Amino acid sequence: MKRLLLTCLMTTAICVSALAALNQGDTAPDFSAQASMAGKEFKFSLKDALKKGPVVVYFYPSAYTQGCNVQARTFSVNQEKFAAAGATVVGVSLDSIERLNKFSADPEFCAGKFPVASDANGAIAKSYALNIREANAAMKDTKGDTIGHGFAERTTFVVTPDGKVAATIGGMTPTDNVMKALEAVQGLKKS
Repeated sequence: MKRLLLTCLMTTAICVSALAALNQGDTAPDFSAQASMAGKEFKFSLKDALKKGPVVVYFYPSAYTQGCNVQARTFSVNQEKFAAAGATVVGVSLDSIERLNKFSADPEFCAGKFPVASDANGAIAKSYALNIREANAAMKDTKGDTIGHGFAERTTFVVTPDGKVAATIGGMTPTDNVMKALEAVQGLKKS
């Protein structure tokens, strides 16, 4: 019962709409962060990624949690559609880079198809005006490991090559979040 209550509270906290987040037309804060793709660490730079086209910056609460697993998997299976629209995808969470090395390579989730960046101190999430909730010390992920960090609210930003927010997507299921982001980047390609 206690675990069920914790899960319900976490889900409610994570699904809260991104009321304070950046809006369409706002300038997206530039950032660089340690990231991982297919288990290999590198320095991700939003500025560099924008040189190639739009970037989908998706913030998620934590690797190896139910909704985040679904969202990563959905981005992974739709990666070719994002690429066809000219978009780069990057996930951002407060997870450590060590945890993200495993998550990024996990064939069930990211499957090495897009990078995930570590925002361990929450500075990137805060620069995007996202709320960060503290983790309960007893919170465990789907593998049974203690999470041990705060959670940025699940919000996705589609950023155009000129650094402007074209869409802010929050307050919906992980799958719907990904599909709305895909619609937004496909819409940019048609413009």
